[in-house]
Amino acid sequence: MAMLSRIAESLFWIGRYIERSDGTARILDVHLQLLLEDPWIEENLACRSLLSVMGSDVPDDERSLTRADVLATLAVDRTHPASIAYSLGAARENARRAREIVSTELWECLNTTRARMPRKISGEKTHEFFGWVRDRAALAVGIMESSASRDEAWHFFTLGRSLERADMTARLLATRSLTEASGPSWTTILRSCGAYEAYLRTYRGVPSARNAAEFLLLDRLFPRSILYSVSRAEQCLRDLGPRNERIGVTDNAQRLLGQIRSQLEYRPITDILHDLPRYMDGVQEATSEASEAIRQRYFPTNTAPSWIGESV
Repeated sequence: MAMLSRIAESLFWIGRYIERSDGTARILDVHLQLLLEDPWIEENLACRSLLSVMGSDVPDDERSLTRADVLATLAVDRTHPASIAYSLGAARENARRAREIVSTELWECLNTTRARMPRKISGEKTHEFFGWVRDRAALAVGIMESSASRDEAWHFFTLGRSLERADMTARLLATRSLTEASGPSWTTILRSCGAYEAYLRTYRGVPSARNAAEFLLLDRLFPRSILYSVSRAEQCLRDLGPRNERIGVTDNAQRLLGQIRSQLEYRPITDILHDLPRYMDGVQEATSEASEAIRQRYFPTNTAPSWIGESV
């Protein structure tokens, strides 16, 4: 490896944390809005399910959880690994560690974002806050995409982003079945991914469960689909790996991603839809195992950050 493993790891995690803040903002925006609009949803159950899907510990006491509890935990808690505030702080911290290779523009973007992160959000400002998070994530990614050489630094950043995006889209699809009939509509889910207009151009009709799930899972051209994200991560690993492999795939992370991609590509969409939460758990498991395999290969001296209890 030409690049120091410390630098490579920081870039990998900058990509992941930027994507995580964006994905968490999208999922919370959809679900907290739904709680406001649908009086039939049982708020406590929906909030507990949402915390669980986002990888957060769910309180085992009897108290009823509310939108405000979810916001406090998953949006503004700076010490909670699944929160937006934590992700933005961790992205900045990793950029500081890799300062010799991170551009001044990206550093200033992440630094400013972290500094402007509010400590609390009033109920009526939540949608505005989630929009701000998405805008800041888009700016950071835009800086990398438009001004970074396509070298190892860019590949590690994009690899981290692609893995996190596959994981986040899987979480969003898993939340579809959280609250049974009163879960978010497919139109709402497509909108939260920024996929609604792209979907309409592709399918030219009102979203059906089959078509919308197919689009977000399997579309080869839409950048938020799980298949696109996994394929892009695989390509990054191929570009980072040895050039002269003649026999099979020796990279364990690549093998794990290839297996999940094949499962999605070759299984009938009706089978996947029938048991969506299980398949989405499989995607999350594969991205987690691939992340660990990447750590062992490229950043072997460091322990892996995780969603809960990490000290990055």
